[in-house]
Amino acid sequence: MVQPRFVRPTQSSPSSNFGEPNSSNLYVANCGPAVGLSHDAIAAVFAEFGEVNGVYAADDSGVRVIVSFADPFSAKAALEALSGRPCPDLQGRSLHIRYSVLQLPSETQVNDCVPVSLIDSELNIPGLFLLHDFVTVEEEQQLLAAVDTRHWIGLAKRRVQHYGYEFCYGTRNVDTKKRLGELPSFVSPILERISLFPNLDIDPSCLNLDQLTVNEYPSGVGLSPHIDTHSAFEDCIFSLSLAGPCIMEFRRYSVSTWKASTTDAEKSGDSSCIKKALYLPPRSMLLLSGEARYAWNHYIPHHKIDKVKDKVIRRSSRRVSFTLRKVRNHPCRCKYPQYCDSQ
Repeated sequence: MVQPRFVRPTQSSPSSNFGEPNSSNLYVANCGPAVGLSHDAIAAVFAEFGEVNGVYAADDSGVRVIVSFADPFSAKAALEALSGRPCPDLQGRSLHIRYSVLQLPSETQVNDCVPVSLIDSELNIPGLFLLHDFVTVEEEQQLLAAVDTRHWIGLAKRRVQHYGYEFCYGTRNVDTKKRLGELPSFVSPILERISLFPNLDIDPSCLNLDQLTVNEYPSGVGLSPHIDTHSAFEDCIFSLSLAGPCIMEFRRYSVSTWKASTTDAEKSGDSSCIKKALYLPPRSMLLLSGEARYAWNHYIPHHKIDKVKDKVIRRSSRRVSFTLRKVRNHPCRCKYPQYCDSQ
């Protein structure tokens, strides 16, 4: 069942903190499961003011909820009685309350333009493979704990860590003369397991992975369409998803996109773009090789919710990816010169 979505009223909305309300929904901050208050306990307190239809998470924080009443006058009574005051029945917490309005389903944006597959074979993209449960839940927590003790580099909308070599976003490449050192020991089990990855019909030297980028994506933050620069990395690119799921979309354009942004390619009228999408669950490992690596842009839509088959899935507050690659020390001679900066 899809959870209702609520938004804050605009200043012009009749659902304000003054006069007669027409909203039966309240946004309540400073209470929720993260501070030991269950939705049932919250509903019991607010039910003193009228019939409560439900209590919903307002976001992924666990300390903000939506209390939905059957009528707006019950909501008004609760707001006037509880807002800004300690509530003895909710651990004495001072609640911060304002009206909220229900967002209609048609206003909820989901990625319903491109059908999303659950398994790699449905996409029929040569060189693309996805292994579910590549690491265990315990290993996932250990990996997250390891990077959280390290220094993060802040980008515009996400944080990153680089190991082996630093990836330069301005040039979309690495400086092979500036090696950062060996890959951290916490990825050693992953590297050992990668050698057992099925469908690996490549030069074994390409699996001598020496570059790691750790990305942390907050909810709603994605990744622009791109092909990893051919001259920067060898054939295989591995990406391990941790902490949360996402949708990865794959696009193949008929024109070269390595010199300019993919947005420019779209504006140029490349109507022959092929789009496919794959659901990446937590703890899954994605491999891009061959055609999937060299000829298809990969892209993470900037959504907080995703439509997968007939379900709407809300992204978690955080997704962390480990992308492992082999730095290239010679020009690329792939079979896709139209996408290749070396050719």
